[in-house]
Amino acid sequence: MPIVVDEVVISVEVSNKASGGSTTPASPTQDKQTLINECVERVLEILKQKEER
Repeated sequence: MPIVVDEVVISVEVSNKASGGSTTPASPTQDKQTLINECVERVLEILKQKEER
């Protein structure tokens, strides 16, 4: 019986500490808004793919 993988999610955390770069961290409000925007984009993309099928 074959196994079908419908979706793969890969998460990566990137930091610039090793290269000596220092940036000011984003405010919690910006972090939340960025996360919400990314989630909305991904959900819309998945819905669009399912609609095309």
